[in-house]
Amino acid sequence: MTKDMTKGRPLWLILGFCIPMVFGNILQQFYNLADTAIVGQCLNSHALSAIGSTGAVVFLVIGFAMGLCTGLSIPVAQAYGAGDLKKMRSYMMNAVYIAAIASVLLTVLTLVFNKPLLRLLETPADIIDDAAAYLYAIFAGLAATILYNLLAGFLRAMGDSTTPLLFLALSSVLNIGLDFAMILVFHLGIMGAGLATVIAQGISALCCLYYMYRKFPVLTFEADEFQPRADLISRLCGISLPMAFQFSITAIGSLIMQTAINGFGSDIIGSVSTALKIQTVVMGPMESMGITMATYCGQNLGAGKLDRIRQGLRSSLLTTLIYSAAAYAFSYFLGQYFVYLFLKSDDPAFPVILEYAVRYLRISGLFYPTLAILFVMRNSLQGMGYSLLPMSAGLTELAARVFAAFVLVRTLKFTGVCLASPVAWVAADILLISATIWALAQLRKRVPDGSAVHT
Repeated sequence: MTKDMTKGRPLWLILGFCIPMVFGNILQQFYNLADTAIVGQCLNSHALSAIGSTGAVVFLVIGFAMGLCTGLSIPVAQAYGAGDLKKMRSYMMNAVYIAAIASVLLTVLTLVFNKPLLRLLETPADIIDDAAAYLYAIFAGLAATILYNLLAGFLRAMGDSTTPLLFLALSSVLNIGLDFAMILVFHLGIMGAGLATVIAQGISALCCLYYMYRKFPVLTFEADEFQPRADLISRLCGISLPMAFQFSITAIGSLIMQTAINGFGSDIIGSVSTALKIQTVVMGPMESMGITMATYCGQNLGAGKLDRIRQGLRSSLLTTLIYSAAAYAFSYFLGQYFVYLFLKSDDPAFPVILEYAVRYLRISGLFYPTLAILFVMRNSLQGMGYSLLPMSAGLTELAARVFAAFVLVRTLKFTGVCLASPVAWVAADILLISATIWALAQLRKRVPDGSAVHT
């Protein structure tokens, strides 16, 4: 069911939209965790480190795809908020064309440059073959990943954040079963874990497609709405490509950091990978709040309700900051116990991985409030149509990560690794806070309150 976020109390609307997404995010991370945990438990620490060494590469590619799909859904949300359903459908079809082209290009490029990129990152020789096998499986299924994220973005643009959760729940269960089957029955090793993830996400995408076809009367397309339109494609690309490149810019910083981490050896790679998997789950609600604010701001901008955007920003920031404090307490006191999910305690590498994973969680987690601000401000700006400003913040993050890799890691060793992401978050926040204040002032001059914005 669609949800109009231009009416009602902002806080309750935001929470009502966000909470299903939180569960969906947790489920999505859960089956990513399942890959890592099952590999660590069923195979060994080298396989665990191999998956860990691919994290920055996966973030580079999947992050680009997710940023692209999120950006493609923003004009859809704005058209829906303005009540222009015909233009909304036209935006959807043109977004599908862009996503299809992106799927082909990304798949070809990633399959060709898979192993050369791992060599460039100085991936240790004892894990590079396993890492490449895992990436081949993930990248071969990029079309399924893009399709799911695009359709989920369309559903959220129309106010439905619950349906993607239900299909993710189904695919999460399938993913775990497929992990065990691929590794223990078919003996496909680490590549099997990647195949399980791709198949599960593909099923989720097909379920979304069938549901939208059956349940949304507003998605009955007319013949002229299938036509590619240069003006709509231009606007979609103008919003989505900066968002996609913003993810990639951040990922380039992570790639540089991954090179620095690789220099510590496979055990430290495993510890950082394990900590990041735990941290990604903890960060999920903050990320969901950010995605919620992109839809909320998009719909309310479409309706010309700028005061509601300000109210929503205040409410979401306060909620997310409170959560960030609880998230740090969780990471500090309970994070160590989750390391046992990823590796058998009798593995020779376990003591080292446990020690350094806990150190990473406790140092990095101190800065969760700055991450909360980053998610809310960045996505709100994107929802308001200012996609270049978040990309500029991404460049700031990149500069901060380069500084961390070449200065902090060399001087502070592993502590520098722990501080790399927090330094990037703080640097981005400085720009995002100023940019959000400026954007709201510009919109106040440009959009009379209550006047629908033409999208």
